[in-house]
Amino acid sequence: MIGAGPVGLFQVFQLGLLEITCQVVDSLPAPGGQCLALYPDKPIYDIPAVPVCTGRELVDRLLTQIAPMAPTFHLAQQVGSVTLASNGRFEIETSSGNCFSARTVFIAGGVGSFVPRHLKLDGLERFMGRQVFHSGDAIPLTTGQHVIVLGEDDAALETALALAGAQVDRPASVTLMHRRDAFKAEPALIDQMRAACAAGHMRFVAGQAIGFEVKGDSLTHLKVSGTDGATTSLPADLLLVLWGLSPKLGPIADWGVQLERKQVVVDTEKFETTVRGIFAVGDVNTYPGKKKLIVCGFHEATMAAYAAAALVFPDRPVQVQYTTTSTRLHRLLGVTLKE
Repeated sequence: MIGAGPVGLFQVFQLGLLEITCQVVDSLPAPGGQCLALYPDKPIYDIPAVPVCTGRELVDRLLTQIAPMAPTFHLAQQVGSVTLASNGRFEIETSSGNCFSARTVFIAGGVGSFVPRHLKLDGLERFMGRQVFHSGDAIPLTTGQHVIVLGEDDAALETALALAGAQVDRPASVTLMHRRDAFKAEPALIDQMRAACAAGHMRFVAGQAIGFEVKGDSLTHLKVSGTDGATTSLPADLLLVLWGLSPKLGPIADWGVQLERKQVVVDTEKFETTVRGIFAVGDVNTYPGKKKLIVCGFHEATMAAYAAAALVFPDRPVQVQYTTTSTRLHRLLGVTLKE
């Protein structure tokens, strides 16, 4: 299962009902996909029988629903290669070196793998993971460090405020930097940031990074072009580039499936791609009449699960059973019915 967004998680549930276990790979550090990456606290109104829930609540409910299926998650990594072996199984390898052998592959990648937006300065990559960190990275120890936080949203302001108010692991200085003095964060956070700047706990600089200074093998300063055109040099032991995540289709184009406008072409009976055994569900796929709605993805996941079962268990008839009456499904779900 490539993708742990809502449709991918529901796909795990549908496959589990058919006794197909899943290894789930996602580029994000936690399940949830676009719901958690882009709108964790925004309300969703079009989930059947759920009048309203947030993206975070939807993901939590789906994780509870698939718990009996006991999927294995492989997070913060990306599927790099999918190769059809001579035995008819797919050999899958991830960016973290994990390798799987599977009869079927499901692409539930939404609009693509979410990867952090990077600060692009020539030569800066040598400091990645040491002095330069991006969205999704674990923040290192900041004691006595000059920290610059780049960003304009809630995550950037929350991080800067937390560092500025830290009693333990206190930085030498905290600077929030954005290209202009306007933000996409909640108004309360903006007010807190301005108050912290006024109190001298941190500072805000409006400008763009244009270069950096190095001493030996260490980054020491960030060169910034201000909104007034003047260039300044800010002390920088740590750069936290919190510009959020950007979806990219990734290496899917190399797997042999047919693409149309950066989406995977599927049929509407099995939601199978042009490669037998590889299925695509949710926003990543396309077909005549396609609608990019979560509820449509749930339907696609159900149809794809039954098609996959016919491949995984070729000698077993695939029968539709109902969770209201099937004792087999009750056992799978751990349900005990009252007499």
